[in-house]
Amino acid sequence: MKNLILLTLTSSTLIFTACGDKATSEDSSTAPEAAASSGRIALTTEIPPELIEGTPQPIKVANLEQAPTSAPSLAVPEGTVLLSAGKTVTGSDDFPIIGELEYITDGDKEAGEGYFVELMDGLQWVQIDLEAEAELAAIWIWHYHSQKRAYHDVIVQVSNNAEFATGVTTLFNNDYDNSAEQGKGSAKPYVETRFGKLIDAKNTKAQYVRLYSNGNTANDMNHYIEVEVYGK
Repeated sequence: MKNLILLTLTSSTLIFTACGDKATSEDSSTAPEAAASSGRIALTTEIPPELIEGTPQPIKVANLEQAPTSAPSLAVPEGTVLLSAGKTVTGSDDFPIIGELEYITDGDKEAGEGYFVELMDGLQWVQIDLEAEAELAAIWIWHYHSQKRAYHDVIVQVSNNAEFATGVTTLFNNDYDNSAEQGKGSAKPYVETRFGKLIDAKNTKAQYVRLYSNGNTANDMNHYIEVEVYGK
């Protein structure tokens, strides 16, 4: 069964409490040095254990950012908390092939069976409703990471409009040819790992977070394990 994780942010780290077996303490969370900027802290989260399955597929993507060997780090304002835990998730695919959209904000980041949601092929999006406008500090994303692959047209947008018709801010976009019709992006495609992808939200104010993808280098489907949205 999936486990809900309670998260509390202190002045130096995020402390997690969870039921069930998790990774060992030295492997379960990041431990960056304190942020240099006054009034800012290092954002950390629980990192899932590595689980590599299946036959590796070649990643044929130009300008590919290589897989990290450690968790990313980002300095965020003091008082930043996890906003997305348990929040409602909707998507362009109302009936996922595998899993449920609620998995995306349930706190579990492991890559095994029963932890991910699979959406149809082609361009798809998922959207998190934070229930109120917030000042966003970071968005941390885990697609399917038990096989090294890169997802196409990864775009992260935020808005106060649920339909994303107005007031849209793009925080990340690696769609180099505008195939998603959300504008051409300059960010690099990247290899999925258990460390996830950490995106600076730059204190943008918004209630809704929308994430696009358009298949991956292993198959045409779209997958999510977890999305964490931080702010205050």
